[in-house]
Amino acid sequence: MDLLNLLLNQGGGQAVRQLANNFGLNENQAVSALSSLLPALGQGLARNASSQGGLESLLGALTGGQHQRYLEDPSILNQADTINDGNGILGHILGSKEVSRQLAQQTSERTGIGADILKKMLPMVATLAMGALSRQTASARQAPGASATDGLTGMLGQFLDADRDGSIADDVLGMASKFFRK
Repeated sequence: MDLLNLLLNQGGGQAVRQLANNFGLNENQAVSALSSLLPALGQGLARNASSQGGLESLLGALTGGQHQRYLEDPSILNQADTINDGNGILGHILGSKEVSRQLAQQTSERTGIGADILKKMLPMVATLAMGALSRQTASARQAPGASATDGLTGMLGQFLDADRDGSIADDVLGMASKFFRK
């Protein structure tokens, strides 16, 4: 299951309703925001996971960060601790506040939702994304013969397979070659 569908289906759509309520949006607007924000977050996660030590770092965060609580109880999304956690996650995923602002502006242009609302929503969406990845990783670990990376790479693979040829190997090699050219 992809990241967006996992969030949309979680708890009968509780997370979507909570996001909508937090920002005075209707559920369709919240879904539109998620649909536009999640690919950028997923690409950032995939890029980080493909860097030296990135996958191990991400797995450590997913298994030790208690991120599933955001899926289980979306009512905590607007709490200060959640926002702080989300901003920390965004720092790792996107690298800077300027990138977050640009993402909010681009998403605003696509969705018609104000960039100021999207900037405030981004930390909450980041915590939900980590919660979904954490849940997927935990589920994969429980499958016979599977490892934690199976669920994670399955979910992040949609963002890594840039040329949609069914293989992420060439995409990871492409990223690595860009890294070494710098």
